[in-house]
Amino acid sequence: MTTQRTSGRRKQALAAAIGVAALLTTAACGGGDDSSGGSKTGAAGFDAANNKVAQADLAKKGGTLKFGAAQDADSWDTTRGYYGFMWNFSRYYSRQLVTFKTAPGKEGASLAPDLATGLAKVSDNGKTYTYTLRDGVTWEDGKPITSKDIKYGIERVWAQDVLSGGPTYLKDVLDPKGEYKGPYKDTTPDHLGLKAIETPDDKTIVFKLPQANADFESMVALTSASPVRQDKDTKSKYGLHPFSSGPYKFESYSPGKSLTLVRNENWKQSSDPIRKAYPDKITVNIYSNANDLDQRLINGDLDLDLNQTGMSPQGRTTALKQHKANVDNPVSGFIRYAVFPQSVKPFDNIHCRKAVILGADHVSLQTARGGPLAGGDIGTNMLPPGIPGGEGQKYDPYQLAGANKNGNIEQAKEELKQCGQPNGFSTTIAVRNNKPVEVATAQSMQASLKKIGINAQIHQYDGAQTAGIIGSPANVAKKGFGIIIMGWGADFPSVQGFGLPLWSSKYILDSGNNNYALIKDKSIDSLFDQFNATLDPAGKEQIATQINHKIMDGAYYLPFVFEKFINWRSDRLANVYTTDGYSGQYDFVNLGLKSAS
Repeated sequence: MTTQRTSGRRKQALAAAIGVAALLTTAACGGGDDSSGGSKTGAAGFDAANNKVAQADLAKKGGTLKFGAAQDADSWDTTRGYYGFMWNFSRYYSRQLVTFKTAPGKEGASLAPDLATGLAKVSDNGKTYTYTLRDGVTWEDGKPITSKDIKYGIERVWAQDVLSGGPTYLKDVLDPKGEYKGPYKDTTPDHLGLKAIETPDDKTIVFKLPQANADFESMVALTSASPVRQDKDTKSKYGLHPFSSGPYKFESYSPGKSLTLVRNENWKQSSDPIRKAYPDKITVNIYSNANDLDQRLINGDLDLDLNQTGMSPQGRTTALKQHKANVDNPVSGFIRYAVFPQSVKPFDNIHCRKAVILGADHVSLQTARGGPLAGGDIGTNMLPPGIPGGEGQKYDPYQLAGANKNGNIEQAKEELKQCGQPNGFSTTIAVRNNKPVEVATAQSMQASLKKIGINAQIHQYDGAQTAGIIGSPANVAKKGFGIIIMGWGADFPSVQGFGLPLWSSKYILDSGNNNYALIKDKSIDSLFDQFNATLDPAGKEQIATQINHKIMDGAYYLPFVFEKFINWRSDRLANVYTTDGYSGQYDFVNLGLKSAS
């Protein structure tokens, strides 16, 4: 899941560091509202919605649910969107065969039927998945949603020349040889389309995989598997006004400014076991200044942050001190890290990579991220604790949260000797300029690495241009970016959904690359193949753990934190909870208001 952060937050790193210090002081003294008993204004209490439901019985039908944001979605087109909050929000206007359960915590990462009457009927040794559609499922104009609409929506993923940006798992699994050219180039009679998807009638859809993949149903749950009706497909403009299959439809949208959804009068509650559709209207207002957004949240003008990436240092300090009953402190499911491209010398040498890992001050890096409360626990490996097979801090091969938490200069210098750089070397850290916390993290690394003789210059780049800057291996090598600061969350809760784009040699791309380390390890690729063919959950966990250990053995990454953040919920909200299905975000789809006024 792409590591979106609000681009409007263009504050100086010094301001971020001051905010972090203030936050740590606030967290230490505890201040603010009673953390257990709620507040006089009706807020549920500190962490009341973290992996549990706050004020579940108070949701009323009606009213306007008000989101604020510091950044718009990458696209509201169900094929193109990749931001985590877009996937979450899109459930208001799009449905899938199956989706995540509307439940808090880990249960929210399990699957439930949506358009389908049940989970897939799996046959042919895991290579055939069959679904039957529910009765009464309709588009916003009242016409029935058919199996052909679902097939067409999925086929749009193949139109990468027109609809780039979204996940391509379904394309890779259903058409590994790339034989299908996509719906816009389909010249077959009657648009027979992708052979791997069959629609024998309007209520039945059959997926025939060339090879079994244990996570296939999780891929079908992605927003990119939403139905799209061919006569309503406006291609590259579809994100401006998607045609609704859910309880809400687009009323108006001004990119970068605002979005309003209203009820879809042709949606039937009887056809939808997932969505309660409490509000009458849902609004999104986008602000260029994160501090302005946070102040509006605190003032009660907005109900919650659409981006779900945590309050800014200034806002969260005020919230923790004065409005603690309105905030939650979830684990995000993201890992923030530094990665070492092997194309940039001397990081082709494992000992040089280990020198950086051991030489860094991990407590300082955690503090730069926001400390234990707003930054997270010190990261010790590269598989989030919430992913099956993840071990959290129990697996700490470099003692980053233990003996080496403040860095180990002696061991780092020994690694420098072994990599032929006894006096250190010079390199460049690449970091996004619109992420103050990341800039502060780069400065922390720069300071600690200087102590072992590594002189690191910091190169700040436009975060909106990530795909062509750090996502271009040729550019990374040309610019000499030996250290890249980034972060990642799972597309779906498995080692494949988290690690495949980062660690598989098959996912090294000329542009939009996420395998920044350029890992080409046949043993890792083979483990992913084994994982895909394994249907036993215990077996999958074991393989996931092995993959994570291989990654750490290779010293390709320096993990900073298993991320946590501070999120705001207004006094008005009811039925609020965080869900692992969307990486610790609030589950938007069944939020309600205590009063319809």
